[in-house]
Amino acid sequence: MPKVLFVTLGCAKNEVDTDRMRALLLASGYGEAEDVDDADVAIVNTCSFLASATEESVEATLELAQDAEDGVLELPIVMCGCVPSRYGDGLPSELPEVSAFVKSDEEDGIVGVIDSVLGVTSTPSPGAPKVLRTIEGASAFVKISEGCDRFCSFCAIPYIRGRYFSRPADEILSEVSALMEGGVREVVLIGQDTGIWGSDFETPQTLASLLRQVAEVVRPYGGWIRVLYLQPEGMTDELVSTIRDVPEVLPYIDIPIQHCSERVLKDMGRKGSPEEFSKLFARLRREVPGMVLRTTAMAGFPGETDEEADELLDFIQREEFDYCSVFAYSQEEGTRAAAMPNQVPEEVKVERAQRLVDLTEQLGFSATASHVGERTKVIIDGIEESDDGPELIGHAWFQAPDSDGAVHIATGEATVGDVVTCDLVDSFCYELVGEIVEEDA
Repeated sequence: MPKVLFVTLGCAKNEVDTDRMRALLLASGYGEAEDVDDADVAIVNTCSFLASATEESVEATLELAQDAEDGVLELPIVMCGCVPSRYGDGLPSELPEVSAFVKSDEEDGIVGVIDSVLGVTSTPSPGAPKVLRTIEGASAFVKISEGCDRFCSFCAIPYIRGRYFSRPADEILSEVSALMEGGVREVVLIGQDTGIWGSDFETPQTLASLLRQVAEVVRPYGGWIRVLYLQPEGMTDELVSTIRDVPEVLPYIDIPIQHCSERVLKDMGRKGSPEEFSKLFARLRREVPGMVLRTTAMAGFPGETDEEADELLDFIQREEFDYCSVFAYSQEEGTRAAAMPNQVPEEVKVERAQRLVDLTEQLGFSATASHVGERTKVIIDGIEESDDGPELIGHAWFQAPDSDGAVHIATGEATVGDVVTCDLVDSFCYELVGEIVEEDA
């Protein structure tokens, strides 16, 4: 059977979608290519969250087409994900280099699309399950929902991914179980709005109840559970107590506030104020011992004044977040904010964003250094060659994979997926240096 080259752009949700398509294709007999020269067809899973991401997706597709042309290959390209979902009808004429376009909600039919593009008939392996995962590392993202109902004025996601819907618990638990059997030791639950998982069911359920069920699955493996993208309103008493009391659920809380000014938040279509947020964070720190807190901040939203920009900077300084992602506002076509008056000049947005980055790096480096001297479990994610020989690369419970830095271990024996005990002996920026110790040391 032909080989497929997978190219993934964007966030962790796209990584999950690509893995789902890869699994379906491999189960149908297709192979996987490592590069253009070895491929019979390429799948580009695109991002369109920001205009810059859309441009990157199109550029990556055109570069792939050029690589194929330079190599005198006839390489069909299939564009999947957010760009087709957002711009579908106009794309065939704009991108004749692409053989087929697959929207996000059509990706389960990827086998039929590739069959049609290549003019072949695939043969599914007998008894192959409908959905597989191909993850071979120690951590895996698991989507628990799709779409979004918030319709924040700056965000195009509801128009790209559709309305919010929760994945059934049995599907999630089955996927987690298969991942743990395959060697995964940390599952990261993601969605556009994880805190409201289950609220759309005929008999409503809660994220806290799902976490307790997932904990039962990962417990025999010594597994970890991390939850990302919780909105402030989703931090219920039940959820806080579950994070605090269920050992498998890491006390790592990711709450993207975007801003703290009540006026700016209202224009964003969001809720909150500095007082409400500070009260929430104080409560979390009080009730969840050792909690690590991540957030997201946006600079230069339309109408943001110098005073409001300073207010956000001061708020982040006071709260001393462990990790904070910073974005300059992007004027996204089709969103309400794009049509708002008082758009902030680009150079002002960049300057405000840089001030936030400088502050959050200072806070993040300090938070990372505060762990030096601790003894903790580290999941090994990979092995890299250095001038001094192989180096183990892993992450501790307070580091989300692919986001928050890593633990570097220069000496010791371990393989990917192992969970080792380390003394953290030094730090640099967001990175830590660890030394493996024996369990009874």
